[in-house]
Amino acid sequence: MKKLLLSIALILLLSSKNNAHVDHYSNYNYLEYELFRNNKLIGYHKYIFDRNNGKLIINNEVTFKITKLGVDLYKYFAKGEEIYKNGVFYGFKSKTNQNKKEKYVNITIDPIDNDLIIDGSSFKGKVDKEIIIGTWWNHEIVKKKAQISAVSGRIIEQNVKFIGKENVKIGEKVYKTLRFNFSSSDPSLSKDKKLNTDIWYEEETYLWVKAAFDKTGYWEYRLKKAE
Repeated sequence: MKKLLLSIALILLLSSKNNAHVDHYSNYNYLEYELFRNNKLIGYHKYIFDRNNGKLIINNEVTFKITKLGVDLYKYFAKGEEIYKNGVFYGFKSKTNQNKKEKYVNITIDPIDNDLIIDGSSFKGKVDKEIIIGTWWNHEIVKKKAQISAVSGRIIEQNVKFIGKENVKIGEKVYKTLRFNFSSSDPSLSKDKKLNTDIWYEEETYLWVKAAFDKTGYWEYRLKKAE
């Protein structure tokens, strides 16, 4: 019960500090993460923030490959563009090559009710504007009941649980973080579709520091650079 109350308090705190939406990240122009599988570096994920007259465009790129005995077993590459106007989500698009399988998503805004119109390889339709794109860098995701897959447009209904405060050491730096677990709220999903990811945000800045999940190996995103 005590942890539940603490979780609610922290989410309310995040909400109150998020009035400026993505403007909360106005000090950042570039974020880079290293991607590890079973503690082996296999790729990277980069975000570039471009601001101009109230418009924010975030270009992201992620690539990794899994090799064994010098042979590429799995290759992944994706590029996306996330758009905000005056701190409000305005659109998203991405293209992904997942081991030679092409996936995509395009999200636009309905001009009448501001809900989201999704055209994706896994989902096409209209959803509530309160659902967030699942690109993880924006801590506002902890308040949402669902996220949109940045790869295919699939709607992922989620439960968010506050795990606790933790010190996370990456390289020589120690971050004071808030750890959350994101899990699928639909128990009928197949194992490969279920969300079960831990995310660490820096306590003072809410900078995304780390992510971890277990799926055919133990995966981690670790912050390499924030500037």
